[in-house]
Amino acid sequence: MTISSAIQAAQSGLRITSLKADVVATNVSNSTTAGYVRRSLVVAENVLGGASAGVRSVGISRAGNEALSAERRSLGSDLSQADLFASTWNTISARVGNTADGSGLFGLFSNFESALSNLAISPESGSDMAATLQAASSLVNEFNALSDFATNLRAETDHEIGIGVDTVNAALKGIEDINGKLARIDRTSGQAAALIDERGRLLDQISEYLPVQTVPRQSGGIDIVTQEGVYLLQTNAKQIEFTPSTVFGPSQTLAGGGLSGLTVAGISITPGASSYGAVSSGMFGALFTLRDSDLPAFSDQLDTLAGDLIARLSDDSIDPTKAPGAQGLFVDSDGSGDPGLAGRLALNPAIDPDQGGSIWRLRDGIGAVSEGPSGNATTLQNMLDAITTVRPMNSGGFQGSYSSSELLAQFASTTGQKRISHEAIVSSASSQYTIMAEAEVSETGVNVDQQMQDLLIIEQSYAANARVIEIASNMIDRLMEI
Repeated sequence: MTISSAIQAAQSGLRITSLKADVVATNVSNSTTAGYVRRSLVVAENVLGGASAGVRSVGISRAGNEALSAERRSLGSDLSQADLFASTWNTISARVGNTADGSGLFGLFSNFESALSNLAISPESGSDMAATLQAASSLVNEFNALSDFATNLRAETDHEIGIGVDTVNAALKGIEDINGKLARIDRTSGQAAALIDERGRLLDQISEYLPVQTVPRQSGGIDIVTQEGVYLLQTNAKQIEFTPSTVFGPSQTLAGGGLSGLTVAGISITPGASSYGAVSSGMFGALFTLRDSDLPAFSDQLDTLAGDLIARLSDDSIDPTKAPGAQGLFVDSDGSGDPGLAGRLALNPAIDPDQGGSIWRLRDGIGAVSEGPSGNATTLQNMLDAITTVRPMNSGGFQGSYSSSELLAQFASTTGQKRISHEAIVSSASSQYTIMAEAEVSETGVNVDQQMQDLLIIEQSYAANARVIEIASNMIDRLMEI
């Protein structure tokens, strides 16, 4: 090796160590950046005329592990679904209340039953009569509020579906653009590595809403297909179609055409649909299940509870002054009997002073034309017996025999059990996801301590190459002196 070739080799070494230092600095600065994959410089020997001539860079290598990333995204879809179910049922359970502390609907009914019992003992008491009317009014208001609560939750889930569709469509378009850029550049460059990282972040966004798989292409791009086999991106991004709704009454359903599903190129991917492409997981899976199944079932149970109260207290044997077949203390405000009864539950106008009625009809009967004996508790006792009698029930998801309080307790217990069940599922899904995410990070993430060790080696290599140049320069200087 000549002195000049030694200098050239050392200079190439200096260039490579500088590039390596730049890569390490990039890794360290992005050690906490979500979706960043560790990079390293790929070097090769320079050979000129059959002789070694130092080293050269042949590109940037990413430490990506597509198998781990794909599995982590799949588990992420399951976790997103489980987390949404858990948070929603936690909200519902908190709003309904529970029987342990006597809160919510059960607590209000207990107050009504207690007030009615006190009034049956002291039918002449004006304060007990007012307390009973107030307790009944509070119970009605809670039924109405819970019905509105369920309707609003359905509207929110529909709105979230719309946001999710926009997010996924934008991510698909972004990946299409990245595919095009990768096809036009050197895929071993640092620019390509950054684009692939960004593409991974967009895939993470998509997988939160629905599980997907990728199909690599020779151009460096990828196609995206759902786990059920529907292409979302095949060279060009496809559009997921969804139309948000503005009305959410009990009659608005997916099956009835009142609510929109998801379609891609005419193929239904709506979760729960009979189509082969129906999505089974992710936030879309949870949102559609809540909007089209869970929340309607919740509303149906509320209607069943309201209907049971109306029916119990409308029994003709309770109040001889009431017209046969007429409703009693609680009424369906428009008498339609359609779904949504809990939202229409109201006090009978005959006993409500705010509606032009007279409060003494609580004691004397709905149809009484004048106030009767103040000590007559017959109707009040009949009402109390009606709500405490155990009756068979096979409707709205209830099956068994219950008194009114037992039926409301069962309702509160059911919502609590669903909350607990979904919390257990999200705990399990979170553990699995965490294990897979940590495995992926150990393979592809940045270990700052290891990068610092690599930097020390780079520093030593840089000093060695510089020393070679220094010695070669001294040798040339000695030759010039001769």
